[in-house]
Amino acid sequence: MTSDTGPARAESDAGAARRAFLSAAVRRPATMGAIAPSSPRLGAVLASIVPTAGAPVVVELGPGTGAVSAVIAQRLPAGARHLAVELDPDMVTFLRRTRPELEVVPGNAANLGALLAERDISSVDAVICGLPWALFDDPTQTALLAEISRAIGSTGAFTTFAYLHGMTLGAARRFRRTLRETFDEVLVTATVWRNLPPAFVYVCRRPRTPAE
Repeated sequence: MTSDTGPARAESDAGAARRAFLSAAVRRPATMGAIAPSSPRLGAVLASIVPTAGAPVVVELGPGTGAVSAVIAQRLPAGARHLAVELDPDMVTFLRRTRPELEVVPGNAANLGALLAERDISSVDAVICGLPWALFDDPTQTALLAEISRAIGSTGAFTTFAYLHGMTLGAARRFRRTLRETFDEVLVTATVWRNLPPAFVYVCRRPRTPAE
């Protein structure tokens, strides 16, 4: 008799995540910006802004199958809150089943302020974002970044990623310009080659427009 622990359990979880990802891609191909879940290496770069002490509040936007959620959880200290805002109802169900440590929030990231207020949260320490920015028009990008800016205020941080192969496209250049118009500090990390496809991370701090 075998036990469902260790490598066997990890392989089973990975298979479930792949199936959930493919199912979401089939259900809503127009809103899926990725071809595979983020790798642990990319997750580690995205989660580098997560505080490892105190009682931080960390928000993840578009957690998908929870690949990055697992990396964030490894950094969080006891007493932290880790909220994951997910629009897809089936993915919400999957996350609640496979990531019980997550505070899964069903809803649209465009309503981030209201979703946080419903949970008595006025500001957060970090926002880690897996949303498909390239699929959003300029007004949608601006509105989302405004919500994120208000959430992190002057002391929090925000990370998101983009794929290397798309960085020369006009949409990617416009998004980078929008980031630099929105935040006082926008850092671009080295390429994470161990991801499908290779990607890099934007690390943003200090919104230029004070939260209102």
